[in-house]
Amino acid sequence: MIARSLILFIILLTTQFGFSQSDSLSTQSLIYKFDIKREIGSTSWIHTQNAFEEAYVMNADVILLHLNTYGGQVVFADSIRTKILNSTIPVHVFIDNNAASAGALISIACDKIYMRPGANIGAATVVNQSGEKMPDKYQSYMRSTIRATAEAHGKDTIINGTDTTLVWKRDPHIAEAMVDESIYIAGIIDTGKILTFTTLEAIEHGFCDGKAESISDVIEELGFNEYQIIQYKPSFYSGLKGFLTNPVFHGILILIIIGGLYFELQSPGIGFPLLASAIAAILYFAPLYIDGLAANWEIVIFILGVILIALEIFVVPGFGITGVSGIILVFTGLTLSLVDNVVFDFSNVPAKELFMALIIVSAGTFISFIVAIPLSQKMFTSGPLSNVALQTTQDTNLGYISVDSELNELVGSIAIAQTTLRPSGKVIINNESYDAVAEVGMIDKGEKVKITRYTSGQLYVVKTV
Repeated sequence: MIARSLILFIILLTTQFGFSQSDSLSTQSLIYKFDIKREIGSTSWIHTQNAFEEAYVMNADVILLHLNTYGGQVVFADSIRTKILNSTIPVHVFIDNNAASAGALISIACDKIYMRPGANIGAATVVNQSGEKMPDKYQSYMRSTIRATAEAHGKDTIINGTDTTLVWKRDPHIAEAMVDESIYIAGIIDTGKILTFTTLEAIEHGFCDGKAESISDVIEELGFNEYQIIQYKPSFYSGLKGFLTNPVFHGILILIIIGGLYFELQSPGIGFPLLASAIAAILYFAPLYIDGLAANWEIVIFILGVILIALEIFVVPGFGITGVSGIILVFTGLTLSLVDNVVFDFSNVPAKELFMALIIVSAGTFISFIVAIPLSQKMFTSGPLSNVALQTTQDTNLGYISVDSELNELVGSIAIAQTTLRPSGKVIINNESYDAVAEVGMIDKGEKVKITRYTSGQLYVVKTV
């Protein structure tokens, strides 16, 4: 009995310990953290996609974004904010000093915002690479986007006695003032200024949920006691992919592809320009193909376009349907490879992405011709490639002629039409037969003619009276 009781006691103790350990593990929350501490661009977007995918796989309880940025490209900021708004996992942000421009848009999309004392959020006006304000159509899009982002968080119900009032959690009008300098909000912003909040101002007006000195403070504010933090670690490939898929780099690659082909056509044989063009094409299509954007047929039509252009130049005389078709195919292949279309079905492709692809390819192609034509002339006349092309001019005053000059002495002579000239035919002069062209009308066989001129290796005649 004693032995049996001892065994039962051990089983109960073990079972109790197991439950306690299981309960302890089940109460531990998983916080997935990733950083955006650089300019918002293609690399940030790739890291965001990877981070969210890992968070979903790990079944994280919350995603915590550690943000410090002065902004970046709107198209990628919009993609990131859409990813956040559609997330099934709560997404919170810790603004570590700066959330300007595109960073403000991303922050407003998050469920909760925490800011370090002395941090800032706002100034979301769209500017170009030089920092100059873009035209109003760009500002209009940004105003609408940031307003819709604030509206996505809905309203809170405020109860005051028997009265209830619905108040925006994040006022869309205030969010819009971060873009539009014409907006006036009493006690907040005057016209002519772009709105930027400090930490305390953001808390006062509902654009910050609390102050925090560190990630630990944020987690404490969120109410997590037992937790595990998983930090997203970007791979070398994701960084390289972000660089290769940057719109600016895409434009440079297109410039090299088109420019390389143009240079190759200006020089004899196959050399460095064609090699540079081929390497640029590989760098352009490879990451897009791996991502599933560039399909096999899109790459094939690009190659077919290049072949048609080459045929037009080297085989088919003039410049007609072959060359035009080649240019269209090259342009189409480069453009469609940038968007996630299914053959020619663009129903799931956002209009902004298709527009962006057209802008990138058009700009790259245009600049390549603007740069390539004068540069090729300089390189092949006085530059490093000047020795690969013939530069000597064979002037006629130096004795360089392409036809027999003795025929010029026949001008003014009388001849007999050997054949009917309709208008071309043959004439006989001093028992010698020559090709000739009638200046006017048709000349019958056997009639007398006069040689009027000799131009470009051709005798011209008229009927004598």
